[in-house]
Amino acid sequence: MSHTAHIPSHRKPRRSSSKLALRAGVAGGVLSTIAVAASPAHAEPVTETIEMPTLTNVDLSGALSSAVAASAEATEHEALAQNLRVQEDAAAAKAAQDAKKAKAEAERKAEAERKAKEAEEKARAEADERASRSTERTTLSASSDSGSGSSSSSSSTASGSAAAIVNFARAQVGDAYVMGGTGPNSWDCSGLLQAAYRQAGIDLPRVSGAQSSMGTSVSLSNLQPGDILYWGSRSGSYHVAVYVGGGKYVGAQNPSTGVVERSLDWDRPSGAVRIL
Repeated sequence: MSHTAHIPSHRKPRRSSSKLALRAGVAGGVLSTIAVAASPAHAEPVTETIEMPTLTNVDLSGALSSAVAASAEATEHEALAQNLRVQEDAAAAKAAQDAKKAKAEAERKAEAERKAKEAEEKARAEADERASRSTERTTLSASSDSGSGSSSSSSSTASGSAAAIVNFARAQVGDAYVMGGTGPNSWDCSGLLQAAYRQAGIDLPRVSGAQSSMGTSVSLSNLQPGDILYWGSRSGSYHVAVYVGGGKYVGAQNPSTGVVERSLDWDRPSGAVRIL
């Protein structure tokens, strides 16, 4: 058998390109027809366009800044309000404390005034009682002297320099007592005596201890108008007054009484000296 002998092929014969093109055209026409038939008869194309807002970096930054500013402002307002409440509470507490102190001070002053008034009334009552006893003793003493025929009028009647001293001292009764006072309307005890003796041309030292150290010591039972009475020791007396006769003396006693005329028995002196 020859190598070139014809062997039958099982492959299908090739179709020409013209036939393939024809078949493709027919298929495409059919499909187009089907598509047109299936589409809605009155369908209209969509022409409406929805525009979305465009957010830029500038818009986002501004919104964020506004939000941050609003939050900061709210925080600041809250802090101020809280600070104001704290100040109001502190002010209320201080006002209450001040009111409490004022009330306590008022009560203390009222109590002090009440005690002072009671002490003044008590002192006045004691003074009246002493004065009453002194008057009785003076009356009894005068009666006794009159009965015995002794003359005591010379010891109770001032004359000359003594009269000047006594009259000046009595003229100051009712003036105020002021520590260190030397007149004309306020005195301390030694200031009054210094001014009184100046009326007789006698210069006394300024303080009571020096005044009571002058002159001659005399007994309280042998006093004459113008004698200096002292309380304490003679060289270290703490108070002085002038004897005015009739068992009485004038002196600047203390701030509550001022210059007074009292009986010797009201506050018995420690001793006396005579300078005239």
